[in-house]
Amino acid sequence: MENMQYAEELVREFLVFRGFTNTLQSFENELATDVGRGFQVDKLLDLIFSVYVPKFQAEKLVGLFGFFKQCLSSSSTGTVLLASLSKLELSVMRYYIVYAVRSGRRDKVLEFFGTSGNDLMRKDQDWTPWFAIPYVKSPSTDPHFRLYFSKEWYEALRVAVRNFFDEIFNGTRIPALLSISLEKNTISRLKKEIKQLNSKLAQLQALLEEKEGQLCRSRSHAASATDASIAQSTSSTLSSGVLDEIIVSSRDNQDTYSHATPNPDNRLLAQDLVDAAKAKFDLESLPTPSGHVTTSLNLCSENGAGGSSLMLQDGTIETGRAVEGEEEFPEVKVDFQETFLGHTSPITRCRFSASGNNIASASMDGTVRIWTYDSSTSASRNATIYCGAEIMSLDWECKSDRLLLIGTAYGGIKAWNVDAKRVVCDLNTTEAFPSVLDLKCSPVEPIFVSAAASRHVSGYIDDSAFASLTVWNMKTWKAMTVLPLGEDPPAITSLCFNHNGKILAASATDGMIHMFDMSAGLQITGWPAHDCGIRSILFGADETSIFSLGTDGKVLEWSLQKQGHVLWSINSKSSSHLRHEMALDANGRRLLVTSGSVRAPIYQVRSRESGLRTLPHSASVTTVDWHPTLPIFLTGSADNSVRVTSIL
Repeated sequence: MENMQYAEELVREFLVFRGFTNTLQSFENELATDVGRGFQVDKLLDLIFSVYVPKFQAEKLVGLFGFFKQCLSSSSTGTVLLASLSKLELSVMRYYIVYAVRSGRRDKVLEFFGTSGNDLMRKDQDWTPWFAIPYVKSPSTDPHFRLYFSKEWYEALRVAVRNFFDEIFNGTRIPALLSISLEKNTISRLKKEIKQLNSKLAQLQALLEEKEGQLCRSRSHAASATDASIAQSTSSTLSSGVLDEIIVSSRDNQDTYSHATPNPDNRLLAQDLVDAAKAKFDLESLPTPSGHVTTSLNLCSENGAGGSSLMLQDGTIETGRAVEGEEEFPEVKVDFQETFLGHTSPITRCRFSASGNNIASASMDGTVRIWTYDSSTSASRNATIYCGAEIMSLDWECKSDRLLLIGTAYGGIKAWNVDAKRVVCDLNTTEAFPSVLDLKCSPVEPIFVSAAASRHVSGYIDDSAFASLTVWNMKTWKAMTVLPLGEDPPAITSLCFNHNGKILAASATDGMIHMFDMSAGLQITGWPAHDCGIRSILFGADETSIFSLGTDGKVLEWSLQKQGHVLWSINSKSSSHLRHEMALDANGRRLLVTSGSVRAPIYQVRSRESGLRTLPHSASVTTVDWHPTLPIFLTGSADNSVRVTSIL
């Protein structure tokens, strides 16, 4: 009953809210004379043995037991408990008489028998000898009363009273109002335990990654030693004119790479050596004619939009601003982190609402959960939506948090009203395009666009599927138009509106980026952005650029002022098959990307600074999103959890 005070505060709040001032006053008066002492055993013991008995308040003592009899009379086990309470009451009354006699207040004994004697006789005939106790000269030595004057009997009585009240309070059915407080405390306790366990898990995973890194470095050193001996033996067979010199020197704290011109007579051998370098053949400690020893390096050529580049031993590509070595990124500094464990299967999508107050997350079992991470935000919108099919896409209405759109793998598009807690519209795409790969609401107009594909395979997008882009009216819930894509167009995987909803960007499985004028309903431009399919597309914060994420793990930032020009790029070769989604923060400076690792990378856009890594899940990171205004991001994982992380 520790939560009684909290429940009483709720009652007060409700009575004030309803304007029941008279009831509130009566309630306060009742509390001021609370006989049951909030059902707290220690307070009841003090009331009986330290107040009512020493102060000879017999009427209040009788009233206290009458109160508990009334409480127990409505209980299903009341008969048994009432019998026990009656026996306990008689023993307490006998202690009252003993205390009065011992204190020399025989007048209080006579007063007690005068008011309660008849009731006592009706309850128990054993009370007859007790009516003579005021006239017994030494009742403490009398054989009939001697037991009740002993210290052992008094202590046994206190224990019996304590045990009885413990039993009835623990066995009493708890009212729903008290259950709210109990559940609140339980949730708070579980959150603290989860936070502690997450912290411990993060430490253990960090330790595991450190040990794995040490193991990898040990293997790398062993392999390097082997490669060095092979390279040295190979170099002895090469003509001295194949490569005159490869020197890496430091001048004015800048790395300078100097390559001498091969001997014309040996150009074929030189080309063979370069080809070997492209295949990541390491040249280590190769002696040169001038007596220099070369520093170990890897020469590689990245074809495509990233251009050629020189990769150092730490895995960082200097040319083209492409970055590797994500496992070396420092861990992000966290202000707070909350973990949502309401799903029972891997997470496929998670999205902040327009205000950031609500979160929608979907899992592979076709379930969507709406929840909030902030305890100060009302949980009235929390809900579970069962869609009966794999969830492929989620998007919130841009002007409010009222509507959530859900796209499934079997042609269904559901519009969920979070206030009414019901599906307000259940749409269907055409049978030819059943898989709704993405949905995007216009930031201005009451419309949304669906990207549907002709087929899909569970867990990933079928690159051989065809596409359909449909514009829907959110007032009539009817299709308005189909955007032109040409004959048998490859599947559209991702959509993005600009700030005023006039331009729609779409990415496709053939590596193309398409741009549409929504007022005319026509494609205005497009260009081949990747040599592979594109999984995600985003406008930059200032909308002068657009980001694209390829299935090969490359992220490219394209200029919209100079079409075809790459402003910035990322080339990650780790778990590229799981790098299918990305999100920009509100300032457009940090890019969060899904990962096959337990941690997701956060890249610093157009910066030479090192990226960051999220705190680890226990499985791969499958979906990400940023809060619309705050430095808070979401990560959904194959471990069935969604995390809300606020960073410093």
